[in-house]
This record gives sequence, C-alpha cells and structure tokens, in this order.
Amino acid sequence: MRYAWMLVVLVSVGALAAPQSYSISPYTDFTLNRPWALVALPDNQFIVTEKQGALVLIDKNGEATRQQQTLPSLYSGGQGGLLDLALTQDYATSHRVLISYTKGTADSNQLVVAGATLENGTLTNIEQVLAVTPAKDTPVHFGGRLAVLDDGTWLVTTGDGFDYREQAQVKTSQLGKILHFREDGSAPQSPPFAEAPYVYSLGHRNTQGLIVKNNQVIAHEHGPAGGDEINLIKEGANYGWPVATMGDDYSGARISPFRKYQGMKSPLVNWTPSVAPSGMIDYSGEQFPYLSGKLLVTTLKEKALLAVDLRESPPQIENIFSDISQRLRDVNVTADGAILLLTDGEEATLLKVSANSQ
Repeated sequence: MRYAWMLVVLVSVGALAAPQSYSISPYTDFTLNRPWALVALPDNQFIVTEKQGALVLIDKNGEATRQQQTLPSLYSGGQGGLLDLALTQDYATSHRVLISYTKGTADSNQLVVAGATLENGTLTNIEQVLAVTPAKDTPVHFGGRLAVLDDGTWLVTTGDGFDYREQAQVKTSQLGKILHFREDGSAPQSPPFAEAPYVYSLGHRNTQGLIVKNNQVIAHEHGPAGGDEINLIKEGANYGWPVATMGDDYSGARISPFRKYQGMKSPLVNWTPSVAPSGMIDYSGEQFPYLSGKLLVTTLKEKALLAVDLRESPPQIENIFSDISQRLRDVNVTADGAILLLTDGEEATLLKVSANSQ
C-alpha cells in the first residue's frame, strides 16, 4: 500500500509545475566548503555554517567573508562538525546565538549546544550549555537542528548514531530524540518524562528539519532505505524508530516487522523511496504567492526543492523549480521574498530564485 500511495504523490508532483516564471542566478561567487545551515540576519545579511568550523558572512550584495571559529574540541569527521546556528529572541540587542556542533574524537564524540555572541561573522564568549549523552564512536547521524519555542525555551534534534538505533527508544538515552532545554542549558519545567527531563519526543532516526509554526512543532527526518518522514511533534510522543518504520535496511532486509505500532505516531508524510530531506522553512515571502504557507524542503538524494502543503489531506507535495538538479543542503528567503538555496559539498554555492516581473 505504501508504494501505491507514493505513486499518487509522484504523479501529483510531476503535474504541478510552478505557475510563475522565475530566474535562477548565483547569489554570491564565493565557493562554500561543506556548508550546513543558511541563517538570515536582521540586517539582510546571511550566515552560512561550514562543518570544518567556519562561518561565512554574506552581505546583501553577495560579498562574502569566511571566519574560522574557535570551537572547543570540534570534531568534523563524517557528518559531524559545525552544524546549526539560531538567533535568540533578543538577538537584536544581545547578538546572542545558539550553535550546535560535534565535539570529541572518532572513538568518542557527541553533539553539543553552545551559546555565543555573534558580531561581524565571529563567535565570541562561546559557552557549552548542553551535551548529548551517551558519547558514541560513529561519525554519522547527529541531528543538530535548533528551534526556539514561543516561550523562549529551545529544542534540538539528535540522531540515533546509526549503530545505536535501539537507543532511540530508551528514554534515559539522549540519542534519537528531540531535546527540550532552557537557554542556559537547564531542563524545562514539567517535562513529560521525570526520568529523562530533557526529552521532548523520542523514536527519531536523524532529524535535520525543525520549525515552529503557529506554536506547532514540525520536523522531518531521514529514514534508512525509504521511510523519510515529516511529523507533527507532540511533547512526550513516540515516533516509532526503529520499532516501526516505512523504510528498510540498506541491504533490503526488514528493520522491523512493523510499519505501524500501537502507541507510536505514524508520519504525516512518508517518502519511499527516500528523498533525503535536509533544510526546511515555512514560506511567507511576497515573490511567490502560490507558495505562501507551504513548507519548502531541500533534499540531497532527490536533488530538488519540494513544497509541502500540510493544509491539504493528504498533504500535497510539489517538486518546484525542477530545472535545479543539485544536492541541496538548506533554504532561506531574502527580505523581498526571493528563495535562496544552499547547495551541498566541498565546492558548494548559494543560488537565488527570483520571480520574473509580469
């Protein structure tokens, strides 16, 4: 049944071409090295994080400067390194940000969250506020996406570490979770699990998309071979991995006999085959009115920007700007509503998609 459902989605994607003409151009000529996150600043500049520990500051004219940051015990092997950066709610006056990065060694590494001051593309006053436990000896599946809730508390996604996937179901392990914490790193009041005060939700594989829209937490995550997901996240809920998944092992073997399991949330969107979702935003710009209120999801394997409308039942998915066929790492929007796409890899770039004048 899952394959029949996906056939319907793929046919719909092919039939929904962009109703507006558009143009694609480089936003900057600067070559980016293994970028991960694209973050908008209030002054119309953008920050790109690079996994080897650098920040690239890009002004509104596309001029870019790279600053290597001093991150304590940075581990940038495999999928690890400097990952996300998010502005605090008082950033305009404090210039305070939170960052996620991996620290340690190949034999013992973990995702950490740190607070810092960001000025002119440089981080100072870096102070660790949270470290994901236990440490692991794999260079993959770190999660790392940050989001702030309306009350000023924070969420960070964590991966299952690949070889540690069973820990996604162990509440006292912080692997395969979405964690909830205060800006100073302390646990929130009244957590859903007394024995695991930082755990907001569990049963995740490798969640790299996370936004808060109308006080609703929305996340996407990588499945194995198939089973990529979008979920509406509820505090205290279990999202199944690895007990229930629509994906299979890379060998073709079943990971679990269960596609669904009682007491565990099924995904709102299932991508089988995998698209490998990476970044995600809620579009509210003026240049592309037909995208208003839709999620824009960048993909690595599919090499496409997908627009997902969760207001429809079932959710409608479009492959927009289909002449772009590159691994896409993240997405953001300029002040005038143009869409910026961060490509992936050691020689990555930043593309600008603009609506043509009618």
